[in-house]
Amino acid sequence: MAERKKITIIVRMGKKLKKEGEKITISPEECEALIKAFYGPHGVEEKSMLEILVKCNPADLTTFRKNSPCIFLDDEYCFEKWDPFHMKYLEIEFLRFQRAVIQRTMHPWERDALLVRKSLEEKPPLYNLLIELACTRTSDEFLGARKAFQSLYSESVEEFVAVKVQGFQRRLLVALVSTYRYEGMRIDEAAIKLECQKLARAIKTDKRNEIENDDEVLRILTTRSKHHLKTIHKCYKEDYGSNLEEDLDDIQILRDTVNCLCAPPIYFSKILDTAMSIGPTEQEMEALTRVIVTRTDVDMKDIATEFDRKYGAPLIERIESAALGNYRDFLVALVKRGMAN
Repeated sequence: MAERKKITIIVRMGKKLKKEGEKITISPEECEALIKAFYGPHGVEEKSMLEILVKCNPADLTTFRKNSPCIFLDDEYCFEKWDPFHMKYLEIEFLRFQRAVIQRTMHPWERDALLVRKSLEEKPPLYNLLIELACTRTSDEFLGARKAFQSLYSESVEEFVAVKVQGFQRRLLVALVSTYRYEGMRIDEAAIKLECQKLARAIKTDKRNEIENDDEVLRILTTRSKHHLKTIHKCYKEDYGSNLEEDLDDIQILRDTVNCLCAPPIYFSKILDTAMSIGPTEQEMEALTRVIVTRTDVDMKDIATEFDRKYGAPLIERIESAALGNYRDFLVALVKRGMAN
């Protein structure tokens, strides 16, 4: 989707707009509230629309249109017409609540299968979304998504990824979506120490192509259990004084892989912060729905705690200030449910 225009809300109630015999019934405050209700982002304020629009007479609507240059344009034939960009923008904002409800009620396998498809059909492709799905679900959960993908699209996730992606990204992503990781707590202390050293040697070379072509790096990240990898993550910090993902900072695809496998709350809190910051892309804004809907019954309490720690504000407060209407209320209710679990 094209980048959103920066829109400034302007209210010009001082201009005399009514014709002889017409009565303006909405106040300047209500006119401003109505403009903001149509503005977004992250939903629309349905309650304000309902309360104000139902009592508007034709003169009120004229007042609203003339005082909403961010929404309506002056036509050469002397009437106010919808800005086509804002009309399209508003359609998206009205749909946010609907899409959140649909995602919440979907079977998790179907939902993740659709997200797998979306991850590589977007332009640019969302490698982090595919990594998120493959690395933050349990082995059984992602196996279910792979079955749903075959049912929906008559092809496997593995072949879909292999056709869509090239080079090192293909090797990594195909391996991630193909693996069925051990979910138990058994670890091999000797292997952990050795593999920690192998990762360190690959990273310290400071040569991106050597890290990307290192078969041991690929094997460790795509086959080891999450508990095993979290122990490697801890060992790396103790031995080398920095976090593994920090030393992979210039290779985003590997950084996302490590975060999703070893520290999902850190990964998800960053996704949420980006979605609610100034000027996010549409892809980043959609992640707000995805993360809250898919993590409510998994680790929302941990995500909210990490979000508060890292960004200095409670997650619920950020959602309440960033989102609008039914969409806001739905997300807040889901977060509260997740935090109570």
